[in-house]
Amino acid sequence: MADETEKQRWERNFTDLLQELRVSQIGVQVLFAFLLMLPFAANFERVTEVQRGIYLVALLAAAFASGAIIAPVAFHRFLFRRGRKPELVRFAHRLAIAGLACLLISMVASVLLVADVLMSRWTAVTLSAVVAVWFLAWWTILPFVRRNSGATVPREAESAAEAAARVNADIDR
Repeated sequence: MADETEKQRWERNFTDLLQELRVSQIGVQVLFAFLLMLPFAANFERVTEVQRGIYLVALLAAAFASGAIIAPVAFHRFLFRRGRKPELVRFAHRLAIAGLACLLISMVASVLLVADVLMSRWTAVTLSAVVAVWFLAWWTILPFVRRNSGATVPREAESAAEAAARVNADIDR
């Protein structure tokens, strides 16, 4: 906003980032819970060594995603009222990106695991690759292309997605 102070801008950036993290946090927690329960399900002992490896990748990536997405809250608690909001926002931004990357790995590995149990290995790998490309397109390629398109929109007409992209650009400066 044109009339906000630097401090207000950092506060708004942090609030926007927290809202984004809340969305991804729910997804990663549901996936992590599912993965934690999977070894206790009937017939899990029948999975192959390759499938166990895929499972472990999915589980660890979900754990890392959860840690990265929750970390800004802990970081905020340690920096609370210390006037270091810009540092907090930059740190939380990087953790959000890392958390999303780990979430992507966990989701693709989870799809690979389930598809490998249900179908041939080739079909499972193909489906997982399609899922990976899908997420990469929506989570990285499209935002990167839009970010570098040079198109500007008056701030009053911004959508929430455009505002989030602008915040990310502000954070990277």
